[in-house]
Amino acid sequence: MGAGGGGRDGLTAPSLISACAGGSPLPSYSLAGAAAGRRGVLKVPHSTRGVRHAPSPHAAGPAAAAAGAGTARDFQNAPYSLLRMPDNTTRAQRDDRPEESRRVRLSRTFDEDAELYDRARPGYPPELYDDLAELAVAGPGSRVLEVGCGTGQATVPLAARGCRITAVEAGPSMAAVARRNLAGTAGVEVVTAEFESWPLPQEPFDAVVSATAFHWIDPAVRVSKAADALRPGGALAVVRTQHVRGGTEDFFAEVQHCYERFDPETPPGLRLPAAADVDGSEHAREVARSGRFGPAVFRRHERDLTYTTAEYLELLRTYSGHRALPDPARNGLLGSIGDLIDGRYGGRVTKRYLIELGVSYKR
Repeated sequence: MGAGGGGRDGLTAPSLISACAGGSPLPSYSLAGAAAGRRGVLKVPHSTRGVRHAPSPHAAGPAAAAAGAGTARDFQNAPYSLLRMPDNTTRAQRDDRPEESRRVRLSRTFDEDAELYDRARPGYPPELYDDLAELAVAGPGSRVLEVGCGTGQATVPLAARGCRITAVEAGPSMAAVARRNLAGTAGVEVVTAEFESWPLPQEPFDAVVSATAFHWIDPAVRVSKAADALRPGGALAVVRTQHVRGGTEDFFAEVQHCYERFDPETPPGLRLPAAADVDGSEHAREVARSGRFGPAVFRRHERDLTYTTAEYLELLRTYSGHRALPDPARNGLLGSIGDLIDGRYGGRVTKRYLIELGVSYKR
C-alpha cells in the first residue's frame, strides 16, 4: 500500500540545542494550517549518474525502455534530477523493517486517512518506470499484479505505459481513492483484499510489482505467493524507499531532539545513513531462500524533495510510526517540528530519498 516511511522520520541526533529540547522559543505553529497547506514544487540540486547495472538477460532492451512515457501526477512540471547509485547494498540499517509484532497494526494506519495519504505522499520518478521497462517487468501489454497499490502512486504511471493491472489493496478507503484516480483507465482493476488471503486467478501474471508495500505483507507467504502468481520467467519487482543523509542535513540532526522528547521509544543518537551504506541484501537473501527465483538485480536512485512546513507535517502524518503515537505525543511532536522548520529553516526543508528497485525472475 505504498507504505514507505513506516519508520520514524528525522533520525539523527548530534548534541544540538533546539526549541524541541527546551532551547530558545520559536513561533507557535498551527497544525490546522499544516493540514490546509498546498503542496509546492519539488526541487532537487543538480546530480550526475553513477554506476549502472548490466542489463538482465531477461531485459527487453532499449525499445522496451522507450515504450510509453507516462509519469506520476506528483512529478508533472516538477524540476528534479536523479542519481543512479552503485550496487553497494550492505552495512546500514533500513527503516522499512517493521517489528513483526506490530506489522499488522501499523499497516492498518494508512487507511485511516486515505485522502491525506494521496495528497501528501510523493510518487516515483520516471526513471524507475524506465528501469521496469528495461528489465522486462512492465511495458505495453504486460499483465501485472500490483501488491499494495495504496491510492495508485505507482498504478497510474504503470497504466499510462500500457500495462494491464490487477491491483490488490487491503485498505477499503485507500482502494476507493485508487479507483477514483484510475477512473476511465482501461485494463486496470482495483481489488479490495489482503494479498495473503486473496485467491490467485488461474491465468499467471507477467510481473508482480510492489511499491513501498512488500514489507507490510506477511513474510511467511509474500515471496512464495508472488512466485505462485507468476508465469515461468516472470518478474517479482519490489520497490523500497529509505530516508538517507542529505538535503537539509542540519535540520535532520536537530529534529532528533523532538523525537527523543515526544517518543520515548526513540533511541538516542540515531543518525541517517549515507545512501551507499543502506543494506539492500536482506531482500535478496529472502528471495533466494525461497528457491523459486534467480538472483536479484538492483537499480538505485537518489532524489531530493523540498517541502514547506505545512507539506512536511502532512507527510509525517502519513507515516505509520507517527500515526501510532498517542494523540498528545503526536500533536506535540508535529507542533515542535513545525516550530523548528519555521523558526530556524525559513519554512522549508529538503529531504533525500533512496529509491531501490529489486527484480528477480521466476525459475
